[in-house]
Amino acid sequence: MHTPRAPKNPFQAIQYPWRKNITATVFWIGEKPTARNPTPNHASSWDTKWQQNYGGYDNPDKAARIGYRPKAFTPRLNPFYIALPFNDCLNHRTHHPVAHRVIPWWHKRADKRPGKTACKGRWVQIVHGRRVCYAQWEDCGPFTTNDWQYVFGGKRPKNEHNNGAGIDVSPAVRDFLGMGWSAKVHWRFIDFSQVPRGAWSQYGSNNPFIHAHLDPDRQAKKEYMEYLKRLRDESYRKKNSRR
Repeated sequence: MHTPRAPKNPFQAIQYPWRKNITATVFWIGEKPTARNPTPNHASSWDTKWQQNYGGYDNPDKAARIGYRPKAFTPRLNPFYIALPFNDCLNHRTHHPVAHRVIPWWHKRADKRPGKTACKGRWVQIVHGRRVCYAQWEDCGPFTTNDWQYVFGGKRPKNEHNNGAGIDVSPAVRDFLGMGWSAKVHWRFIDFSQVPRGAWSQYGSNNPFIHAHLDPDRQAKKEYMEYLKRLRDESYRKKNSRR
């Protein structure tokens, strides 16, 4: 028998590069379109029922919030969410042609079927002043969904609107960081295994802090352990065959 082919080790955390001095703007689930931002947010790039699945309107008015969530209801998804300007899916059957080449965790994606996103739910670390926040990537924007050169390649954002905004953050992220409607931030991707517990670990059916099986690298870790087991068994068989 042949020795199993070695996959990449998903237990080895990737140190992702920082995107520094990026303009962050605030968006929210249920946001209505305006002249400056014509895209409504009742749906996301990956969830046609985003507002419904969240549980309602994520009112950004601070008087309508308690802690880092809306007062009106308990959110059914993590209120710590962000948008970045790249969509890895052209439709439900086809990935973006560069996705497999530019997404650094592509080999670890849980759902390997064509048209299934490898980006939704990934974690980011965001720094503003002395505050550090963590959030999940749940939508695409601001203003564009095809800027992989910035999101994964280290270029500056292509978007020129809203002072060249390169990341949208939720009201929860805004409030945790103590920023206004727009601010300069540093951000980077981060493996879930490196995300500490905090306000971002309290809510959501999409939150791996609450549902461990949603760890985006869990399946890859399981497959790697199965590979190590096959490697061990093959070594054992070869050793016994020489006796």
